[in-house]
Parts: sequence; structure tokens; C-alpha cells
Amino acid sequence: MTISRDIPRFHLAFPVRDLGEARAFYGDLLGCPEGRSSDDWVDFDFRGHQIVAHLAPDELGLAATNAVDGEQVPVRHFGVIMSLAEWDALAEKLRAAGTKFIIEPNIRFKGQPGEQATMFFLDPSGNALEFKAFADDAMVFAK
Repeated sequence: MTISRDIPRFHLAFPVRDLGEARAFYGDLLGCPEGRSSDDWVDFDFRGHQIVAHLAPDELGLAATNAVDGEQVPVRHFGVIMSLAEWDALAEKLRAAGTKFIIEPNIRFKGQPGEQATMFFLDPSGNALEFKAFADDAMVFAK
């Protein structure tokens, strides 16, 4: 996927316990093309952004949660905002793969500013990811 040059790309590095698991999860399941790598890290194209899985099993741990619209959301998480069609397709792919969701695919803030489709799940190392979609892109920062 090519991201518009008008939107800066982000870079995120995070710990994993096993690079093979990371490759299977981010590359095979989520469809992120692999970039550069070494024995200790691997880059992925995360929908136009650069994420780097670093082999660092001692850095993994349970994350705190905060209440958001009646759900306990992992404080430390990352993900992308996608179209509703892409979000629906990913939710079905994850369900078919037997993914255990922290928060099942659902609509948050229904009927309010910022209404969004959202889902949370963990990678094999316990890193929390959120994928979301808005029917109206103007709602991303709505108050």
C-alpha cells in the first residue's frame, strides 16, 4: 500500500519474543510486506508505515488498561485507521484464523461524535493492536 506523501509516515519499534512468530503474524496474517532485517529485528510495511519488531523477550509484559466506552482498552497499543470495507475484511480474516480478541469487533461511541468500528487483539508476543474505521473520516478527531 502506498501512503500519501502529504501524511507523514510513522516509525514504531516494539519488542517480540520470537522473530519467526512476528514474521508469521505481521507478514502472513496481517499482510505486511517485510523490509530489512537482521538476526535481532525485522522491518514491516504496516500500511505505509514502518514498524520494527525487535527481539527483546525481557521487554515484554502485561499492559495496563483504561475504561473506554464500557470496555477495558490496553493503554499501550498501536494500529491503523482503515476504510470500513478493509476493516470488515480484516475482522473476517482474523475470525477465520481463530484470533482471540481482547475486544471483539464492534461499533464504539454509537450515535456520538467519533463513532467508529474497532477491534483489539494481541500479537504472539502480547503486544496489543487496534484496528479501527470511521464511516465519516471527519469523525476521527470529533469532540
